[in-house]
Amino acid sequence: MRGFIAFSLIGALAVPVFANDSAAEVGAGGLVFVRNENIRMASEDLYLSMDEVRVVYRFENLTDEDQHVLVAFPMPDITGDFHSMVSYPTDDPENIFGFTTTFDGEPVEAQLYQYAFALGVDRSKDLQKRGIPLAPHSTETQAAIDALSEADRKGLIDLGLLSLLDFGWEETVVYSPVWTLKSAYTWEAVFPAGETVVVEHQYKPGIGGASWVGVLYDDTVMQARYTEKYCVEDPIKSAVRRSLQNPDEIWGAPYHEVWLSYVLSTGENWAGPIGEFRLIVDKGAPENLVSFCGNNVVKTGPTTFEMTQTDFYPWSDIHVLFLVRHDSD
Repeated sequence: MRGFIAFSLIGALAVPVFANDSAAEVGAGGLVFVRNENIRMASEDLYLSMDEVRVVYRFENLTDEDQHVLVAFPMPDITGDFHSMVSYPTDDPENIFGFTTTFDGEPVEAQLYQYAFALGVDRSKDLQKRGIPLAPHSTETQAAIDALSEADRKGLIDLGLLSLLDFGWEETVVYSPVWTLKSAYTWEAVFPAGETVVVEHQYKPGIGGASWVGVLYDDTVMQARYTEKYCVEDPIKSAVRRSLQNPDEIWGAPYHEVWLSYVLSTGENWAGPIGEFRLIVDKGAPENLVSFCGNNVVKTGPTTFEMTQTDFYPWSDIHVLFLVRHDSD
């Protein structure tokens, strides 16, 4: 059953997506996520905001033997886009999102796996042998592309790694990266027999969106996106409409859109459902609005909303849409 929170909103760009912990193995083709029926996710506490993502898991070993598991935390895909409005929190190619993790209170030295995909093919080696960083959004990557010979750049276009943008005037031809960077942190963990351990993650999300608000536009496709993915309903539309100085100028709403998504479905790789699931969404400021799909959601503070569920099956992901009020900045 779909629920609704009448307090905020989003944009129509591709979004960075964050994910739950998963069991994994490293195969010939790279990182592969596998099921582990010996360990149960007893609980998950998830906090989502525009500035920070925090998640605390309690994992229970259901057996009478220690379980040695390769644990993986997939990070958001990053796809090159010259016109992208996404802002990433750091320039560190090894830790773009400032990711940290602890296992039973101890810091974890996780190993980062990264792959560059174009047209469904892993092209990491094609980039690496030309000295091109795998992060498509970084200034170092663009500089490396610009330093290539014309023949090399055209070869990368043929592989689906670059796009040629010609703006129609002198010296405005740009070879732009269009591959997708897939990343995951992994580490070897020992889950003691019959015991419960706590795993914590914290990182900063990549923020993107749009400078306009689309909830009032008379566009069937756009409205279906807002309704089906983010559960935007009449109370939010009414709040935006009340903010207009001129009711006929819907583009003049004093909000801009920001989005955040979180992949829960990788949580299916552990035994059974999530025992106790708790989600807190923080809209950042009382004047902002936020909308997302959920059940049994309650307002717990001026900016926070909470959803709790027992024996939670993470069949679908969480998509949060923020409408940030900018006339009060």
